[in-house]
Amino acid sequence: MTLGEFEPDVWIPAPHTAARRDTISLDELTCVDVIHGPRRAEPGTYDAWTRVLRTADPRFEFTDPPLRHSLPMDLAFAATADRPTAVLTGPSVIAGSHPGLIRLPRPMVAHDMVRVGLENHPLTATAALVWNGDLPRPLQQILFDAADGIAPAEPAWASRTEAKVQ
Repeated sequence: MTLGEFEPDVWIPAPHTAARRDTISLDELTCVDVIHGPRRAEPGTYDAWTRVLRTADPRFEFTDPPLRHSLPMDLAFAATADRPTAVLTGPSVIAGSHPGLIRLPRPMVAHDMVRVGLENHPLTATAALVWNGDLPRPLQQILFDAADGIAPAEPAWASRTEAKVQ
């Protein structure tokens, strides 16, 4: 069961010009060092996002985070780096949604880094829910109900378009 498309949060230094717009373009993102990964944690998403970023800069490479499970440490590292550095989180926001619908908790200390979105939502990852058919029926129903509560509703225009095509 596909739950939807999700995009990352991007943390950039507060003085960066994109911070005032609350969005950053791919071109701007590839001009700074970008902490994300490591690749072995999510190779499919990592490789797909690398391909997209290489459309803006063919030599683009992610920088591995100093500590894989510590966003506050990654932000501190990025804020004190010698070069402008951004932090790209794993998929955490419903693609195209309003900020705050589904997000990782905001770290207590952002170290002069601000969270922005990516212009035109070029980086997304599909989230899906899969389980074994041997699970007890009541547990399967709980999973279906949970997935229905998470998955975004189909936009009204989509059903109207389908009706016109048929």
